[in-house]
Amino acid sequence: MVELDVMGVRVEVPSNAPVLLLKEAGGRRYLSIWIGAPEASAIVNALEGVVPARPMTHDLIAEILSELGATEMEGRITAMDDGTFYAELVVDGHTISARPSDVVAVALRSGFKITCAPELLDEVGVELFEPAEDEVEKFREFLDTITPDDFEH
Repeated sequence: MVELDVMGVRVEVPSNAPVLLLKEAGGRRYLSIWIGAPEASAIVNALEGVVPARPMTHDLIAEILSELGATEMEGRITAMDDGTFYAELVVDGHTISARPSDVVAVALRSGFKITCAPELLDEVGVELFEPAEDEVEKFREFLDTITPDDFEH
């Protein structure tokens, strides 16, 4: 299994549909998974450290896992069929079918890793161009030094 990092949730234009973006840890391939608005909100809230006054569903699941003493947990993105991604939550040797967005939302609250079948990443992973850090730094320096007068003629 290949470990994935949660990069965040983006909104696809023009439909305004939320997309979960996961990146291969130490690699350059990404998985983009269309998710629902409530799940997107749950993921964003976890990423931003927002704690609701009352526990939401993913908070409740994380608390149940903790209270029951779960020690070995992992979220696995396992397959894609006809545009739909499938996942599993593995808890102390028990495998539970789940949606990828729910696995991610619980993982962010419980601190367990998210993985992907290597074959799936080979099949649907997308490699995105990432500029080298020195290129980004040079561009920032350029932006810091230009003035509106530089754009005359």
